[in-house]
Amino acid sequence: MRRIYSSLAVALLLAPGVAFAQDEARAVQAGGIKVAGWKGTADNGADVTGSSLAAMGKDLHVKTGPAVTYWNPANTASGNYTVKATFTEPKFQDLNDHPHPYGIVIAGNDLGTATASYLYCAANGNGSFIVRGMGPKPFQMNGPRGQVNAAVHKAAAKGDAVTNEIAVSVKGDKVTCSINGTEVASYDKSALVADGKLKSTDGVYGIRFAHNTEGHVSGLTVTKN
Repeated sequence: MRRIYSSLAVALLLAPGVAFAQDEARAVQAGGIKVAGWKGTADNGADVTGSSLAAMGKDLHVKTGPAVTYWNPANTASGNYTVKATFTEPKFQDLNDHPHPYGIVIAGNDLGTATASYLYCAANGNGSFIVRGMGPKPFQMNGPRGQVNAAVHKAAAKGDAVTNEIAVSVKGDKVTCSINGTEVASYDKSALVADGKLKSTDGVYGIRFAHNTEGHVSGLTVTKN
């Protein structure tokens, strides 16, 4: 059955920061994890081979069908630290008709199992960002629609490149997300490490891409604060 949307509905779907109707994940050809030591889990029990993680020199290239969280078990951080990387979407919305986010994962514990927990901060190429977590159930830290922030770079138009540097820091009792050098979100650790949320802010770090999205990741590093 065809669905017919009013012009108002279409406008709302295209507005920055507005929640979008879920489109179907389209598996990529020749997918899978092609970087030694890395692992991944696709959302909703989907096959991780429906998305692709590949090396691009010293960088990573991701192309998703289903949304995927990727990590290398050797990449861990504890205490006070900052994990950062630069994300480039070479062709904004090339695989979808609305923005899909990508970003940094921290505090990964029991990844790849039914009891996995982690936190991520991700940017959209439309100038918005989201902070989400996974515990026994997914949880939202900045609302169901995320937030628009002037620090988040926007693509000039569909098909144009857009780049954002994302950093997630743990320091004392605070966890913060910064995008392009500007702090866009800050949370008390007690609001994150709690029943139904994170087990700890110590753990594995990695990256996450929403479904039907393509991008490059460079400079994924951790430093002590």
